[in-house]
Amino acid sequence: MARKAKIAVFISGGGTNMAALLYASRAPDAPFEIVLVASNNPQAGGLELARLEGVETFVHSHKGHSREAQDIAMEAAASGAGAEYIVLAGYMRILSEDFVRRWEGRILNIHPSLLPKYKGLDTHARAIGAGDSHGGVSVHVVTAELDAGEVLAQTRVAIAEGDTPDTLAARVLLAEHQLYPRAVAEYVSRGNDPDFLYAKVRDLALALPETHEKDSHGSPGFRVGTEKSGKFFAHFSDQHHGVEHIAVLVKTSSMDELLNLVETQPEVYFKPAYYGASGWVGVILNRSGVDWDHVAEWLERSWRACAPSRLTKLLDAADQF
Repeated sequence: MARKAKIAVFISGGGTNMAALLYASRAPDAPFEIVLVASNNPQAGGLELARLEGVETFVHSHKGHSREAQDIAMEAAASGAGAEYIVLAGYMRILSEDFVRRWEGRILNIHPSLLPKYKGLDTHARAIGAGDSHGGVSVHVVTAELDAGEVLAQTRVAIAEGDTPDTLAARVLLAEHQLYPRAVAEYVSRGNDPDFLYAKVRDLALALPETHEKDSHGSPGFRVGTEKSGKFFAHFSDQHHGVEHIAVLVKTSSMDELLNLVETQPEVYFKPAYYGASGWVGVILNRSGVDWDHVAEWLERSWRACAPSRLTKLLDAADQF
């Protein structure tokens, strides 16, 4: 059975979106599990449901506490439960910038409008007042700017003649319950999706000067230099030669360095069956907590080892600015 991503859900009220996520997580093929339901409101109705279903709960009232103090308490509970992601489901508190930065890329929210339209509150009244034909719902990544992160999925909901904010909200809520579990499942699965991982590597590799893509032994590779005489500085490996890893292969300085990396950090590195004898190391991508800045550093280092000096000098000059 594939490993499931561990999620903490933050709520402030009835928790119907939390319930939709919880019951979706019980499907045999669900890629996530809910390890905690936490709230700033001791009276939040969703807490009772979570307890009934055997999910750990946590409550820390925000009254009398600063935003930072509230976030520290909620974060400690999420981390203590082993959560890898935080999913906001009607959590009516704005998170502090420090909190969001520490969990960058790992907090999701659902918002009742078709973002970027109608950030903030009163979204249904604003959509009706503007004469829009549709309202809707968006799932997005949480950033420091309110409702401004990457939109992952949306569902449009038609606005009927005579709709009020309440009648429209009731239909949008139905759409929320369908959309949120699917969007969360897709997002937490990206770390095991070869197409997603390849696209990330490709963007980083081709951002380096005078690089191009070329297959090598049936796998995507990246070269620096001309089409005719360029040298490979990276290869993308999707579980080739019987290994379980999806990885980017890059050049080390020596066999000693390769073996030391594999021995000391086997959760991050491995010796590729085909390329390892030439000093290439595999940086494992299908694992939790991949640091893409670290991957970018490896790609640049490997590029430098293969690029002609005229290019490395140009990059060194650019780095001075």
